[in-house]
Amino acid sequence: MINHELLEYLESFLTPRRLALYKEVLEKRTNHFTVAVEDVYQLHNTSAVIRSCDVFGIQNIHVVEEVNKKNIDREIAMGAQKWVDINRYTSVKECIANLKKQGYQIVATTPHEHAATIQHFDVTKRAAIFFGSELRGLSDEVIQKADSMLHIPMYGFTESLNISVSAAIILQYLSGEMRSNKEINWQLTEEEKCSLRMQWAKNTVKSYEQIIQRFDEDQKK
Repeated sequence: MINHELLEYLESFLTPRRLALYKEVLEKRTNHFTVAVEDVYQLHNTSAVIRSCDVFGIQNIHVVEEVNKKNIDREIAMGAQKWVDINRYTSVKECIANLKKQGYQIVATTPHEHAATIQHFDVTKRAAIFFGSELRGLSDEVIQKADSMLHIPMYGFTESLNISVSAAIILQYLSGEMRSNKEINWQLTEEEKCSLRMQWAKNTVKSYEQIIQRFDEDQKK
């Protein structure tokens, strides 16, 4: 439950310009689509995907670290890790089960042409889009449990794209199609927006702990 008095108190330490920016970004955020990356080896690739999620309004990213466990490259993420929710898993099985429980269809990205192209993908359904490691792609478990497959049409000799490039292309196209479809209720709920406002204020306000302590002391008076 969000403490709205505390939220207003924290936001009083932010500039009107910052608050207006938060409001503008929140109106464009979505959980209709989410992204999952499975055991990506190159740290900068995961960080770049996180940055793309922020850029295209995807609030949640799911990082499976069954084999490769690394921290986010903050220089490449460019601060995006402060604005999106990063959910970590030690197994892809756990990740898939959690996403299905939330009502997402599992979408496996692949370079193979038997999959649907992004132009023919049904954007009306909630989807968790999985991207695999640089060398072997997605695991057999993801492929077998996927509800659908998705690929980017390519016309050259090269058969695949870098994972961060693929994610950017797919998210840019699908999020645009989602927003242009008036039948999709893709925006965050008011409760989700308030939760993010609290989270972003915490990430932005300096001396956060001391301010919270001061608030609690004032409440007891």
